[in-house]
Amino acid sequence: MVIGEDSLWQRMALPLEDRLIVTPLLSRQQIRGGSIDVRLGTEFILMKRSARGPIDPMAMDQPFHDYQERVRVEVGDKMILHPNQLVLGVTLEFLQIPRDLLAYVIGRSSWGRLGLIVATAVMVSPGYRGSLTLELANLGDTPVYLYPGTRVAQLVFHGLDEPAAAYPSSGGKYTGPIGPEFSKLALDQDWDAIRLMAERQP
Repeated sequence: MVIGEDSLWQRMALPLEDRLIVTPLLSRQQIRGGSIDVRLGTEFILMKRSARGPIDPMAMDQPFHDYQERVRVEVGDKMILHPNQLVLGVTLEFLQIPRDLLAYVIGRSSWGRLGLIVATAVMVSPGYRGSLTLELANLGDTPVYLYPGTRVAQLVFHGLDEPAAAYPSSGGKYTGPIGPEFSKLALDQDWDAIRLMAERQP
């Protein structure tokens, strides 16, 4: 069930352990209907064109920093996002999701009509704490400017029938970030299983 506006405000007034936290809220208008608008922060991770070859997620010791770089764009400035370019951004807001809620990140349609797709990884796990990394992709044919501080996405919250384990204790790799985070795909436990399957093949 989607959590409505009144319930969102109530959840944001509970004791700290059970409280839904989305801060800072620059306007009460960020909470409307069944969603909370989130704003674009000032830090970004850009994908670099590299001569080192393709990214291999199975290479545990691969230096991903050779493929990505951090940049900061202050409020009042802008960054250009070219067609077919992927940039990792971050929410201005810091979040604490109670263990009986989860959230979905949905791009705002006003940006989508310009070709901007937001948050290709859309679920925020119960018990998550930190700012959200946003995957920003320009699928249009024209460059688009990104302005820190603007509302780029919205969170829609759903209730769980029972509280889940806290995100860090359930194996969450992205715990407590305050800026965009590089991929931690190499930490997935799947790789050992895949190697074992490959070794067993005739």
